[in-house]
Amino acid sequence: MTSIPEFDSKDKSQSIASAFEDAGAVVIHNAQSAENISAIKQELRPHMEAAPLEMDDPEGFYPANTRRVIALIARSPSTHPLALHSTVNNVVAEHLGSNCESYHLHVTAALEIGPGARAQVLHRESDPFDYFPIPRPNLVMSAMWALTDFRKDNGATLIVPGSHKWEAERTAEPDEILNAEMPAGSVLLWTGGTLHAAAANVSQDWRYGIILSYGLGWLRQEENMFLDTPADIAANMPEEIRDLLGFKPHGSLGLFDPSVGG
Repeated sequence: MTSIPEFDSKDKSQSIASAFEDAGAVVIHNAQSAENISAIKQELRPHMEAAPLEMDDPEGFYPANTRRVIALIARSPSTHPLALHSTVNNVVAEHLGSNCESYHLHVTAALEIGPGARAQVLHRESDPFDYFPIPRPNLVMSAMWALTDFRKDNGATLIVPGSHKWEAERTAEPDEILNAEMPAGSVLLWTGGTLHAAAANVSQDWRYGIILSYGLGWLRQEENMFLDTPADIAANMPEEIRDLLGFKPHGSLGLFDPSVGG
């Protein structure tokens, strides 16, 4: 695999899903408007300004000069169309649907990565579920929404196409690690098994992206959506958003009594 497949949001979802399963990642262009990007930035500005900058720790997961904010569904209504984007959700359903009745949001996070930030170590989103041997079943998948241009010099996400099919002992050669360059308004999708990382930012620009990941409906979410978006806040959101947060039971899992708490 020598490239990351690229599509337009108007392309057929079946073609995108097929390429996604083969490569373990795809880029979809023209997936959101400049107006929505501006709205997200405005809604998240006070939270991002209040977020502490990560300090440089060679052993730390996040590099220095990184701001990170979660709980996006509660903090930014303009992220809701991203979470519900039909093309993305068609790929999610195709990828995760055979392993669950329904899926839910797994992580929501805004990330600003500044000049001088080092590269992350390559990792898999499914690594927290290490009791499944590699290559693991389809458990989670992620979407990185570009709110600014993602370029090689400002740290565009590193992707190793095809690595979701590798055995655990297989490591990536340098020429197998690619930057997912894309203009603002695009979205990068990758599987839970695909090796990836933030690249080093050697530019003078801040790179800004939104991560929304999805997981099987019976799987413990990495982000505790019920604390980040409690029931009284979720009650005023559209039902389809509440379902994605996990308020909809998955079979017999997640039952609750709506009379509790009034």
